[in-house]
Amino acid sequence: MSLRRFILKRVLSIIPILFGVSVITFALVHLTPGDPIDQMIGLNPDVTAAEEAQLRAKYGLNKPLWEQYLIWITDVLQGDFGEVISTNRDVSAVIWKRLPETVALGIFGWAFGLIIAIPAGIYAAVNKDELGDTISRFFALSGISIPNFWLGLMLILIFALRLGLWPVLPPSRKPLYHPEMLWYLVLPGVTIGTAAAASIMRVMRTSMAEELNKEYVTAARAKGLPERTVVLKHVLRNSLISVVTLAASLTASIVAGSVVVEVVFNWPGLGRELINAITGREINLIMGITLFTGVFIILANLLADILYAVLDPRIRYD
Repeated sequence: MSLRRFILKRVLSIIPILFGVSVITFALVHLTPGDPIDQMIGLNPDVTAAEEAQLRAKYGLNKPLWEQYLIWITDVLQGDFGEVISTNRDVSAVIWKRLPETVALGIFGWAFGLIIAIPAGIYAAVNKDELGDTISRFFALSGISIPNFWLGLMLILIFALRLGLWPVLPPSRKPLYHPEMLWYLVLPGVTIGTAAAASIMRVMRTSMAEELNKEYVTAARAKGLPERTVVLKHVLRNSLISVVTLAASLTASIVAGSVVVEVVFNWPGLGRELINAITGREINLIMGITLFTGVFIILANLLADILYAVLDPRIRYD
């Protein structure tokens, strides 16, 4: 199978996945008790039953669930995600406004993960079964096991409250690229990137340990090549195949983790906006953020498949 046909096959498989995500999310949101109208009435008990019915008719909440879905998906295919009922804001505008903060947080998380994981994985593989390898595996297991909300709270307690190295809350009225904002992003970046760093480090160690036992490594050493050249030029290159594909697929955990981390650190991204939307039962905003996140995760997995096929052509024939 050619690479072009492989990519086309993967792209076409996205359509039913997105359809399934939209149906399941729409059903779960609408079957959960309460909606934005209930929230509005709760804040204003003087609203009459006739006014409530009028509000539901205005926003189409009085129609059967299947009809609401057809109307919603038709609007989405035309680029209209609806509006936030309580504030009359456009859902697309809200997403694009909060997206840079979430992207910046994800970049910090990936930067931390890759900077820690790759050197640690190389060191652990080269020093297999020694003390450094044991310590690195212990920290990797801890990084995967520790909940990110607890880790975030501990980082705030130690580095913000006790040591005073970071502010507790993000600087207000500062642009995203301001040094103070970038400095504040270090702690949430470490929080969100710890699990990814641990996973990548374990895969890096296992992959390099396998490559070090192969015949081409023995041949390179027999030729008199320095161990540094053997490890960094030959072994590392082949080991990165698994790491690259895992790094792309771990985007899902980065995106999912941002919801909790943004709330812990009061970071104004899509994750915190989603929590507020769920609290306010803002159906259109919940669906918009969920669908956008789903597309992002699916594209990341598609990128992982393509990179794997490019780096290892054998995968195209599986």
